[in-house]
Amino acid sequence: MTQLTDWLPTTRKEMDLRGWDCADVILFSGDAYVDHPAFGAAVIGRLLESEGLRVCIVPQPDWHGDFRDFKKLGRPRLFFGISPGCMDSMVNKYTAARRLRSEDAYSPDGRHDLRPEYPTVVYTNILRKLYPDVPIVLGGIEASLRRVMHYDYWQERFRPSILCDCDADLITYGMGEKPTLELVRFLVEAINNAHHLLHYDDSGEPYVTRRLFREVATEKLCQTAFLCKKDEIPGGIKQDDIVLHSYEDCLKQPRLHAENFRHIEEESNKMHAQRLLQQMTGDRWVVVSPPYPPLTTEELDRSFDLPYTRLPHPKYKDKRIPAYEMIKFSVTLHRGCFGGCAFCTISAHQGKFIVSRSKESILREVKAITQMPDFKGYLSDLGGPSANMYRMQGKRRELCEKCKRPSCIHPAICPNLCGDHRPLLDIYRAVDKVPGIKKSFIGSGVRYDMLLHDWKQEELNRAASEYTHELITRHVSGRLKVAPEHTSDVVLSVMRKPSFRLFRQFKSIFDETCRRAGLRQQLIPYFISSHPACTDLDMADLAIQTKQMDFHLEQVQDFTPTPLTMATTCWATGYNPYTLEPIYSAKTSKQKQQQRMFFFWYRPEERRQIEYYLQSIGRQDILKKLLTHQPPYKKGDR
Repeated sequence: MTQLTDWLPTTRKEMDLRGWDCADVILFSGDAYVDHPAFGAAVIGRLLESEGLRVCIVPQPDWHGDFRDFKKLGRPRLFFGISPGCMDSMVNKYTAARRLRSEDAYSPDGRHDLRPEYPTVVYTNILRKLYPDVPIVLGGIEASLRRVMHYDYWQERFRPSILCDCDADLITYGMGEKPTLELVRFLVEAINNAHHLLHYDDSGEPYVTRRLFREVATEKLCQTAFLCKKDEIPGGIKQDDIVLHSYEDCLKQPRLHAENFRHIEEESNKMHAQRLLQQMTGDRWVVVSPPYPPLTTEELDRSFDLPYTRLPHPKYKDKRIPAYEMIKFSVTLHRGCFGGCAFCTISAHQGKFIVSRSKESILREVKAITQMPDFKGYLSDLGGPSANMYRMQGKRRELCEKCKRPSCIHPAICPNLCGDHRPLLDIYRAVDKVPGIKKSFIGSGVRYDMLLHDWKQEELNRAASEYTHELITRHVSGRLKVAPEHTSDVVLSVMRKPSFRLFRQFKSIFDETCRRAGLRQQLIPYFISSHPACTDLDMADLAIQTKQMDFHLEQVQDFTPTPLTMATTCWATGYNPYTLEPIYSAKTSKQKQQQRMFFFWYRPEERRQIEYYLQSIGRQDILKKLLTHQPPYKKGDR
């Protein structure tokens, strides 16, 4: 039976129940407070709590009026932390067409009015006005991917580091456990040794000043970004620093921003990275320290083994939080992704090196789920950023330590990569033996190119084949999601995705396996329109090829430029960062709609537009292939 004190405090009353006069750290979150390892604010809060700190969370504070939500818990002893949400706030709020989404998945009952645009900036500026001398630390994907100059699709312009828009002291970028733990340890040590730099509240409680915070954080920490003047850069500009083209120069010549991006991406995916420096406006420079090495299995286990209730805070009683409903019975097996897809932010935020949980930690979480009162025996997902990368790594670590490739599997699978699916099969089988588990499904995307690859070792090829069969026959909830993304090899090369030929091969295996097992299951492919390098004729060919395979596409999306991805850099600058050659992108609403309509060739309203367009460019040959012998479309067809 849970009680209010099982959650981190969110109000003064909950602090009083714990006998706290003040908190050490107060986290402001753009999401509803769900005490679950899939919600960032809960993870950081629980981690700091395990260090003996008094941590509070203020979820979705009201940013209007008298700012009472920002004042109700008072001043923290160490710092304010801002976690704007599990998703970028603008992606969460708007579609690729800049229309308001039907619901905010991380808010109670999907409400739209509980989160501002760019909560990182809004929350920081309010706190800075109320508490001028309290340090503010930014975390989460929104700040992480805006730590240097970036393109903002919703404002339609290049922007400097987010630190130029809000007076925060530090960004901890990427997954925040390691830098946050190191930060608080350094601060606690500094408090014991720097009494002259401390301030005291009315009750005599000491708190860290911004001056002390800056001395500690900028000198010692990795995986952070901060602003300073050129003569304040710690240690000065060193020989091995990478000095990026300045913000002002990039505004004049966007090609320079493309040059910058290659350095940013490569340093984000190296085990031993270099420091990045970029001049913003005037004499303001952003300093990005190298990331910490990937977490160990033990460190990741610790994060998942913290005493979460796995439930929304009681304040949300009888309210539905859509994102929680999706993941409440799912288990994350690992972090990181070495796919390096050009349009994806996962490797930019989590890194390309896979960090896997231990089997024991995974089984502990599965057993905890079976004890939840509304659990019916079905796990919705055993996965990660990509479903089948668990425990995969380089055979020779010393080669990985020298590598700066953004992808381990594109343009070809690295010969140093060990693609052993046996540890994952072992997890699946162990989970299915847990009392109370009827079925475990795989909801995360599967990399079928790794299942079809010749690993040059019979036992690895046999394991991949065995995994494929077991996945299809035992872990599909009627529909298996995969992401070929496109059919054009030119577009797929820019996306860093495998040839569509492999999708055809996998579909044949899927269909044959289902036929032999007597299963009525669907393969659901995901596709993207308007991606850099994609033309209208590429989309017409996509429609023809998927029609020939008897698909009526459902899972499709228009490319949405998001900060700090290669695809966005191509889209915004017009150049490929790795070749510096010009690259085409569909940008206007008309251009994007002309590509998107080909997804839905089977709908009468789209058919008319396709006929008119193809006739206008004299491509009756495509028209004949696409729109003749069309089977009657019924709503619900795949």
